[in-house]
Amino acid sequence: VQLQASGGGLVQAGGSLRLSCAASGRTFSRYDMAWFRQAPGKEREFVVAIRSSGGGTYYQDSVKGRFTISRDNAENTVYLQMNGLKPEDTAVYYCAARIGGILSTVRFAYTYSYWGQGTLVTVSS
Repeated sequence: VQLQASGGGLVQAGGSLRLSCAASGRTFSRYDMAWFRQAPGKEREFVVAIRSSGGGTYYQDSVKGRFTISRDNAENTVYLQMNGLKPEDTAVYYCAARIGGILSTVRFAYTYSYWGQGTLVTVSS
């Protein structure tokens, strides 16, 4: 599967952005989808994931209540609605996909086989 992320940009603190990740292929609904991010000088970190079956969602604590992940299997797209953005949310955001992973590993980047190119989110104070 090929992933194309979009929607990043510059926003003031407290603002909102919606990221999109469009996937190729006909089996999108079978993939767990996730967003990771990497801030300058830091390691890539898990942000949020949505499971293939039933669409269960899992969030990093720092984004709970502010970010919402959703998916549209008919459109082969996963979305990340980000509200209440903070300067510490500044990072390159990557969407990722995996198939067949177990629930306990949903936060681990190494379990994802497919990655988008990243989209930059900059939050000014």
